[in-house]
Amino acid sequence: MFSEPEREVSQRMLLAFTEANCRLSGTMAALPKSWGWQGRTLSGRVDAPDGPAWLRLVHTRADRANSKLWEGPQAAEYTMPPAVPRPRLRQRLTWTENDDSYLAELYDLVSEPTVTTGSPMLRHLPDLSGAWWTSLRAALDTVSAVPTDRVAVRQAYLDRAMPKFLGQEIDTTVPAWSTAHGDLHWANLTCPTLTILDWEGWGIAPAGFDAAMLHSYSLLVPGISAQVRRHLAHALDSSAGRFAELVVITQLLQTNSRGDNLELAMPLRQRAAELLGRLT
Repeated sequence: MFSEPEREVSQRMLLAFTEANCRLSGTMAALPKSWGWQGRTLSGRVDAPDGPAWLRLVHTRADRANSKLWEGPQAAEYTMPPAVPRPRLRQRLTWTENDDSYLAELYDLVSEPTVTTGSPMLRHLPDLSGAWWTSLRAALDTVSAVPTDRVAVRQAYLDRAMPKFLGQEIDTTVPAWSTAHGDLHWANLTCPTLTILDWEGWGIAPAGFDAAMLHSYSLLVPGISAQVRRHLAHALDSSAGRFAELVVITQLLQTNSRGDNLELAMPLRQRAAELLGRLT
């Protein structure tokens, strides 16, 4: 989980979490909380009438409520096939106070830990079984075939961002599109049993996008990045897959420009140079 935000944000979110817990689970007590990036989300285990659950609170400005991210988990609950391993959404609640809007979601409790905590980047060698990789591949294949009008990555963004952050002109036309989770990193995957968390941003993206994102967040641990390339070769080892990698690298280099994911900057540029060399 991320660190606790500044005091004003922390107090506001804790009060809202308590209200959501009382309204959705009927209790006041909850175990220690998990903070999201810059205090945008606050989550924790709660005791609901039908058993232990996970309560996730999301904050946004009132004028941004009902956006794609706001509606993503509910849309995934209705749309994603049961074969995709994810926590099931039990209840949902929204409310607005002045300029602040809140979304509270009560999920089935997932007992397995995420592969990483506090960061989407992998810094150690996890013990992932062959069955885990098989489950991941099957889940991503299933997701990719789900029809949707939701958009995770826009062509207009690629036209603008790819030349800027890759440092050279490039044909930004997407070779193929498919449905993606949209934020498939190591803090959104559990093990030893696979569950895929955080369905806010799912939608249409360049084919291979999820595998490409997982590979990019693995570059600090070459042994795992090689496993990603091996187990998800069907998504990555093609012109479409290589393009998807360049898309993800563009996004992460953009986060570098804001001071995030700085450890990945050099490996990302090295991987981009390798991929761009294969395009010439």
